[in-house]
Formats: sequence, structure tokens, C-alpha cells
Amino acid sequence: MANIKDVAERAGVSVATVSRVLNGHSPVAETRERVLAAVRELGYRPNNVARALRTARTGALGLIISDLTNPFFTELADAVEDEARSLGYSLVIGNAGERPAQQDDYIRTLLDRRIDGLLVSSAGTGSAMLSEVVASGTPLVLLDRTVPGVDAPCVRADGRAALTELAAHLAAHGRCRPAIIVAPAGTPTGDERLSLFRTALGGYGLTLPDERVGATPDLQHTGGRQVMSAFLDLAEPPDAVLATDNLMALGAMDELRSRGLRVPDDVALVVYDDVPWFTHTDPPLTAIAQPTRELGRAAVHALLARIEGRPVDSVLLPARLVTRRSCGELPAP
Repeated sequence: MANIKDVAERAGVSVATVSRVLNGHSPVAETRERVLAAVRELGYRPNNVARALRTARTGALGLIISDLTNPFFTELADAVEDEARSLGYSLVIGNAGERPAQQDDYIRTLLDRRIDGLLVSSAGTGSAMLSEVVASGTPLVLLDRTVPGVDAPCVRADGRAALTELAAHLAAHGRCRPAIIVAPAGTPTGDERLSLFRTALGGYGLTLPDERVGATPDLQHTGGRQVMSAFLDLAEPPDAVLATDNLMALGAMDELRSRGLRVPDDVALVVYDDVPWFTHTDPPLTAIAQPTRELGRAAVHALLARIEGRPVDSVLLPARLVTRRSCGELPAP
């Protein structure tokens, strides 16, 4: 069985350099790739028990995802795992299923396993266990969602510019009664998207009254359909709807179709979070695309910096508007 000296000889580096790479203290990228290639070629397996006793580290990171059935979070988890493995870390994933109690159970389990650090895309508005993680000294980075009262950096997308562009896009198409389907009230991400969209619309003379703001009981297909149904029952139904989650958008589309309404002829539909199949829906859906894989990579690097005791600031990466036919075609000039 190959040992660490064999890996060092194959990669043409010192044993100390191999150790730094395997412990996540990466030198230049070229050297790291040579070491990892030698590890793969020789089938080297480090003695993690011995390493943990020696370094007080396990080489494992924890990731709690709010809902793995949501395609955005599935891709996010995949990106985190890819980046963690490329840096010599294993990843343990827990699915909170949008249930804070289940999230707490996973946090306890991961802390018991002595992970080196924890990434959390929090269910709901978080929980007391997250504050306990901070108090315990376990490095913590929030992902996609901030949590009130939890002092930890957050890696997430900034939708301000994309929502401003969307407001201009809707105004150009003559949509004058916009509406929004948001996460349950009090959810930081939902509250932020509502506030930004309302401000962006105001810049183009469009209003978003309370009757055209619908909070779902959940972040699922059923919630989106329920809110869209309420919108369509208004005396003046909306002529454009932004669903702030991809599953809610599918529910909204199903409700429109069940009533014999067409997108975009009767109602324009926009979704926050782009997924590959939105190019294949009928019509293809205009979407605000988050830089999902970049968010995952940035979160891993932020967490490793915290593990190594370096200061870490929150990270904002820009989202972008992807225009497709669900808002209609602009008239010819």
C-alpha cells in the first residue's frame, strides 16, 4: 500500500507539501494538482484517524441543505461537493427538508462527528442550534440564506441589478399589474426579494400593492398554485407574476393552464432561479439566474479560510436576468 512518501516522490514534492495539500492548506494550483494526481494514481488513502489525532482535524466538512428536492439546492450541493473534494476534503450532507427541527438534528449529528467546519443553507428562519454552533467555535458559513441573530458570513447572490432589469423588461412589454409569489413571511430571502422587486418596479412607475403579494405556506409546487389561484380571483388579476422559487413557478403555471389561461398572452410569468428545463417549457420561462456553482465554490473557500483562522467577509455574487418568451415579444421598432 502506498504511503505519503511514495506520493511525495511521484509528485516531485516534499512530504510536508503533500501533507499541506491533504490538510487543505493548498499551495499553488499546479502543485496541488500534481499531488492530487499522484494520490489518485497510487491509490493512496491517508490515515484519517491518525491525522485527526495529530492535527485536531478530521478532513470532513458538513453541509446542510434546506431542501434537496429543489433543483437549485441540488446543483448547489453538487458544486460544494466538487470543490471540497478537489481540495482534499470529504463532505457529509444533510437535507433539512425545510424543517428547522430536522435541521437541528443534522447539526447535532455533524458536530458529534467532529467536522472541521459547517456550511448551512438554513431552513426557514434558522434555529437556536445555529447560534450554538457559533458559540462552540465550530467554523460556520451560511449559504444562500442569512439568518437573523447568527453572526456568521453568508455567501449568496445579489438580485438587485437583475430585478431592476426585470422591472424595465416588464414595463417595456406594457405589463402594468405585476404580482409576486414569495416565501412564507419572515423568511429573510423572501422578504429581501419582495423589497427589491417593489423598489425596482417603483423606478418605472409600477406599483406592487399588498393584494398582489402572495406568501406561500411552503416553497413547493402546491404553494405556488395556491397563491396564483388567489391572484386570478382578484377583481383585477395581475398581468405579470414573479415566482421567487422554481417549484412555486411550476405550480403557478399549472394553475394558469387549469383555468384555460395562456402564458404570456394572458399573464406573463417569471421565475427566480433558473434550471435547465426552463428552456423546454411551453413557453420557455424568463428567469433570474443565480451563479449557483460559483456560490458553492465560494462557500467552500470561505469556510476553509475560517477553519484556518483567517478573517472572512460575506460574499455577494451578481444574479442575472435571462429573457425568454414567457413575458412575450417586444413590438418591432
